[in-house]
Amino acid sequence: MDRREKNSTKQSTKITVLGCGRWGTFHAWYAHSLGYSVKLWGRPGSAHLQELLETHRNEYLTLPESVVLTHDLAAALQEADIVIISISAQQLRALMEQIVETGLALAERKFVLCMKGLEISTGKRLTEVFGDVAGQEVPVAVWVGPGHVQEFLRGVPNCMVMAARDIGLAHELVDIFHGPLIRFYYGKDLLGTEIGAAAKNVMGLAAGMLDGFGYGSLKGALMARGTMELSRLIEALGGNPMTVYGLSHLGDYEATLFSVHSNNRRFGEDFVRGQKFEKLAEGVYTAQALLKLAGTIGLELPICQTVNAIIQEGADPQEALIKLFLRPVKAELE
Repeated sequence: MDRREKNSTKQSTKITVLGCGRWGTFHAWYAHSLGYSVKLWGRPGSAHLQELLETHRNEYLTLPESVVLTHDLAAALQEADIVIISISAQQLRALMEQIVETGLALAERKFVLCMKGLEISTGKRLTEVFGDVAGQEVPVAVWVGPGHVQEFLRGVPNCMVMAARDIGLAHELVDIFHGPLIRFYYGKDLLGTEIGAAAKNVMGLAAGMLDGFGYGSLKGALMARGTMELSRLIEALGGNPMTVYGLSHLGDYEATLFSVHSNNRRFGEDFVRGQKFEKLAEGVYTAQALLKLAGTIGLELPICQTVNAIIQEGADPQEALIKLFLRPVKAELE
């Protein structure tokens, strides 16, 4: 395909982004930067959407005027070829029910979940939640991996993963979204990719707690033990235990365990210092969902258990963290 054909394809491809928070707005900006026609949807009454309607900008970026803003879900989806969903993981089921109610032919569209988490009430992965509501025949992929909006907007490139049950869909979406700012890899293990991406937020909470107590040097142990803990879970559930060492989990650690931009790391740090952190930290819910999931197969997740005990059960943070890293002596890889 020559350049003129590629440009024609881009101009005819219509992309809708659902969710106008930090990441949703970035995805709209990014898709537009690649030359696609873009609509951005926000919930009626959304403060984020109202700010964008008034100024076409938020605290992170300015959207081009050609990006169409709307709170009408049916109108946003009507002509979309690709639908990117970037909202809180716990809101996915309700949003999918709204999408189904529009009566549009969902199987004619490709959906991409740009979010990380597990459903707290069921422990299900997000593509499972999607399939429960939309139907298993509707094409869906996940787009995850390291990176922060703030860094991307400074022109700092990164590597990310596009994974799907249908590897052909992953290849197609990589061809659509790759660019100089993001290099994509194909994820062949959807289960491992989703669990790894969700669980890294729990590790981010733990890292922030360590920072809050000045135990930053323990983050090396957290990284080593965290990946091992999750590899066992993924293998027990039927996934590839090596997936956790890829971009969706270990590859995202720098952005989550060390960056000043990480909401999860910041939440953990502020929590142990007794300070309130206002922004969404998805790892709070993910810890509970992971424990629910692991409980179904009788697997212990020490780090997730400790984080959940501190946040939800009132365990003493310093005592619980010290106890976690000074567990009874055993062989490292047992």
